[in-house]
Amino acid sequence: MTTQTFGEWAIGKLRDAGAYAGAYDGVEGRQYIEALKRFQYSRGLKVTGRADDDTVIALRLVPKRRTDGTTPDLVVAEVPPKITEPVWLRDARRYLGVKEIPGPKSNPIILGFAKKLGGWIASWYTNDDTPWCGLFVANNIATTLPEEPMPANPLAALNWKKFGKEVEPRVGAILVFGRKGGGHVGYYLGEDATDFHVLGANQDNAVTIKRIPKERLEKGGVRWPTTGEAPTGGRVALTPGGAASSKSEA
Repeated sequence: MTTQTFGEWAIGKLRDAGAYAGAYDGVEGRQYIEALKRFQYSRGLKVTGRADDDTVIALRLVPKRRTDGTTPDLVVAEVPPKITEPVWLRDARRYLGVKEIPGPKSNPIILGFAKKLGGWIASWYTNDDTPWCGLFVANNIATTLPEEPMPANPLAALNWKKFGKEVEPRVGAILVFGRKGGGHVGYYLGEDATDFHVLGANQDNAVTIKRIPKERLEKGGVRWPTTGEAPTGGRVALTPGGAASSKSEA
């Protein structure tokens, strides 16, 4: 038996309300956000594109759509609990295990990140041997927060120091690290005495969770989107065994 996530439940209710026509995949991306806005407008709610309390209450009252044209009895739906991680981190987790293809070929999923971003990035990024940690973060943010301003060149990891606003480390915060010849960017999951535990791409050529030494964190390198949910929580203490040590981010 599988447990329905909040995103799957919300998309199902938006479909029942006639506000969502995309894939039933539980992904809280652009189509989901636009569907929430349409639903909120149709119900006279504040149009935010977020599943706030008033919107969830209204979604609970949406009857399940029937294909036979009959009107179902009103049943107030139970709501699965919201996941506490920010939506961009949940999007990032979907890609854990995605890795580069050795040799001349490239992983179409990684190239797809560039195509979704469009513009010069789509035409320039054509080989997954090119560092893609910044590309990965840009894809997560663009998918889940389409109104969030991006760095001028999101492929350059160090440019993420100018993104959003500076915060203290907390789950989902974007961490920017220095390294010889460049930088690295990923998401904070926690920390032990010496290392941050980071979910990111191009970590040993894949999307993984790795430990990265704290001394590599750039000054001002803990960032949070300005259009996302408000920062909550704080530092998360983990044991060193919580994640493997990163050998490469290039």
